[in-house]
Amino acid sequence: MFMWYQEVSGNERKTFWACFNGWALDALENQMFGLVIPLLLVYFAITEEQAGLLSSTTLVTSALGGWFAGALSDRYGRVKTLQIMIVWFAFFTFLAAFVTDYYWLLALKALQGFGIGGEWAAGAVLMAETITGQYRGKVMATVQSAWAVGWGLAVILFSVIFSLAPENMVWRIVFALGLLPSLLIFYVRGYVQEPVKQIAAVQKTEDRQSIASALFGIFSPSLIRTTLLGGLLGLGAHGGYYAIMSWLPTYLTKERNLSMLNSSAYLAVIIFAFWCGCMASSILLDKIDRRLNVALFAICCVITIRIYLLVPLTNTQMLFLGFPLGFFSAGIPSSLGALFNELYPQQYRGAGVGFCYSFGRIFSSIVPFLVAHMSASMSLGSSIGIYASWAYSIVVISVLLLPETKGRDLKQINLDGYISEK
Repeated sequence: MFMWYQEVSGNERKTFWACFNGWALDALENQMFGLVIPLLLVYFAITEEQAGLLSSTTLVTSALGGWFAGALSDRYGRVKTLQIMIVWFAFFTFLAAFVTDYYWLLALKALQGFGIGGEWAAGAVLMAETITGQYRGKVMATVQSAWAVGWGLAVILFSVIFSLAPENMVWRIVFALGLLPSLLIFYVRGYVQEPVKQIAAVQKTEDRQSIASALFGIFSPSLIRTTLLGGLLGLGAHGGYYAIMSWLPTYLTKERNLSMLNSSAYLAVIIFAFWCGCMASSILLDKIDRRLNVALFAICCVITIRIYLLVPLTNTQMLFLGFPLGFFSAGIPSSLGALFNELYPQQYRGAGVGFCYSFGRIFSSIVPFLVAHMSASMSLGSSIGIYASWAYSIVVISVLLLPETKGRDLKQINLDGYISEK
């Protein structure tokens, strides 16, 4: 599974660790927010719909951040953009620890989201262009598994903080930990190199390609079909994931009557399974088609979610069923980094990857809010299950309409999104 690590260059390894650690720290703060939602409901005296708006706003701005940062990386380079986004995300997360008003928290969560989306887009393209082509699927999926690592750390740290700190201070400490990602900037500046071909592209386009042309070039007649289908795939992937994960801690505590600490065991199973799913996907991506891999995981997600949330289960049964829930939900996001990078030419790759992965966040941003709204007339579990099932169904349809990209050489993708003949 990890034999590739011994066979790649030192620069490829350093880039891997920069992206892996960046996404792990993103997940740490992002998932901790989901854990503190029950505390925010009490502290700010807000409704579940207002809490859902916090999640939705972050998703919208992360979508804009991903698209903009992708275009920025096309114009000025992947590494420089990654550094900017790391600092941005850390700074605004840290500031959120000091708010005393719901609307200030909403504004800072919006700014934080911009950095989260931007960091993923810049890092995903940097990793894809740096790693040897034969290992792209394995490495991109392995980097995505960092989300499970950060998620696991979030649960552990939250449990420790919740046990030791006054309850009204827990969420502030959680946000203050947002400074941690800023430490990564020293590693990126000192050890991570810009992909050679990207250096040439930046130098070549320095005087003629504006940010606007990088942003909107993905909507040219030759690329628009790819962009729209990729965006639809991103919509389904994020809609399903955030419908579940934004509200799962609240579902476990409010509907399953688990304490905030006891619910950690259920989350631990899902998190470990998510990591296992990323690893399984890393193997399958380079053995079967990219599209088939995504479709299979999405179909399994629909089946598992409906059982987990819509069928009466005991708490013990839910604990064991958490493994397939986490496992199958991992296969889709762990596939998208490789797939989206292999759809776009060098000049528009950052914008294309950033848009397709992030576009879904804009429209799926309403899902946490709708889940909360629908839960007023039905159980929260039923609301989550319905929206997540529809979202993953969209994944299956859209991915099968995209071209298969396995084995593509990124250097040979022309401006029409096809492989150039030599």
